[in-house]
Amino acid sequence: MKEIFLCAINNILSGTCQEDCKFCTQSVRYHANIERYTYKDITQIVNEARLAKENGALGYCLVTAGKGLDDKKVEYVARAARAIKQEIGDLNLIACNGTANKEQLSYLKEHGIDSYNHNLETSERYYANICQTHAWSERYETCEDVKSVGLALCSGGIFGMGETSEDRNSLLQSIAALSPESTPLNFYHPNPALPIKTRNIELDEALAIITKARALLGKDKLLMVAGGRELLFNNKENLMFNAGANAIVIGDYLTTNGMKPSSDISMLKSLGYKIATQCNTTEI
Repeated sequence: MKEIFLCAINNILSGTCQEDCKFCTQSVRYHANIERYTYKDITQIVNEARLAKENGALGYCLVTAGKGLDDKKVEYVARAARAIKQEIGDLNLIACNGTANKEQLSYLKEHGIDSYNHNLETSERYYANICQTHAWSERYETCEDVKSVGLALCSGGIFGMGETSEDRNSLLQSIAALSPESTPLNFYHPNPALPIKTRNIELDEALAIITKARALLGKDKLLMVAGGRELLFNNKENLMFNAGANAIVIGDYLTTNGMKPSSDISMLKSLGYKIATQCNTTEI
């Protein structure tokens, strides 16, 4: 029986980013109607991690808005990680905090972070069309640094932001070159405040992306359908699993609502899938 891996994300510092990424409601430039706050209480983070585990999550991602890490932010993420590891066992802790150097990444690893998520977002060629405040190369270099310090790498991208099919193929090739342990595939979720007004991807194209990603990444890696799943695959999740996906995000996303975890668990059981209970990918 195919196992599906569940991951949950926690936006622990929200909506304060100064970058100009045209797909992101957390940029202060676009004044999106989202909840904005800094440095969520550690006790609240631990309680939310406990609930995620109770709902079946094996991965738990601590996300901070902003281009990257600074001294204050890296210490905060480390404190959150230590608190979770002290209170809750058997959670793969993922940090998603933007660009980071080797020293910062090593510090997070020493304090309980298991994986680091940094998405390439789109192809190197197309990147300047969606972001001009930092370069695609910075993202790629951070991903290389993640691997160099011994953290597991989680890296993917967003599809449907106006890119061409060639851009999509280029992004997948770049991700595969990094050989991440986990790859989240996100599908653009339009917001009226953002410069990118519509998404240029349909269900059949999304399925083709999943199929190609699985072929490029190999059978032993996690391939997650993350943001935008509800828009493209609602009541058709069996298609994405048949195409090669073996992981999903449960609960809410960074600034958009997801399905209730209980609904996703019922969906998986109705499709005949087993919910993974440990972080390995030997049966997908």
